[in-house]
Amino acid sequence: LERKYLGTSQEYESAAGLKYRILEDNIGYLRCASFEVLFGSGNLQEVMRKLGTCNGLIVDVRSNSGGLLTAASKLASLFVNETTIGAYMCHKTGSGHNDFSAPEPIELKPFEGLRWQKPVAVLTNRRTFSAANSFVMYLKGLPRVTVVGDRTGGGAGMPFSSELPCGWSLRFSACPMYDRHMQCTEMGIDPDVKVDITAEDYARSVDTIIETARALLAAQARSNYGL
Repeated sequence: LERKYLGTSQEYESAAGLKYRILEDNIGYLRCASFEVLFGSGNLQEVMRKLGTCNGLIVDVRSNSGGLLTAASKLASLFVNETTIGAYMCHKTGSGHNDFSAPEPIELKPFEGLRWQKPVAVLTNRRTFSAANSFVMYLKGLPRVTVVGDRTGGGAGMPFSSELPCGWSLRFSACPMYDRHMQCTEMGIDPDVKVDITAEDYARSVDTIIETARALLAAQARSNYGL
């Protein structure tokens, strides 16, 4: 399904792991499969230059298992016009079960180049984890943003990895994170519009979640801009 919407390598463009194109209805589609790489400002400027004429934008972070929290913040900076509190994080201060610092704000600073000013739909599913979960947390509730799909998989800040004596590996979030309303996001974030890919659409190579987002963005464009 992803290959059908992105098309061949001649039909989409890429920058620092981001793949993007303009769909037939003048909706921009931006696929972010990982936050393992920190995006450069030049990369994001080029993405905005290409997609800036679109009536709406889809940012697809489904099945994104995370990576760098700084990369998630960098991408989120495209969608804020002033310094905004995106989340809160607590840090471990002692060996006790509840020994954590007071919540410290994580600020999103506006991108210093072109920024997105039109409706945006963020696509999520149950395999959206860690830094991708945080990206959804940063954007949910912002003006013009709608989260579409399924509840995210969760995961918070500063993953800690270790190995048990039996050889099993252990990985967990060492720092609890909360959204701007002080709601814990460790167990996932609900979408604004709940959608699943139907079996009928899947058989026809149609992505129900993308199509729902396209219809939503088109309706918002007509309402806001008379398009």
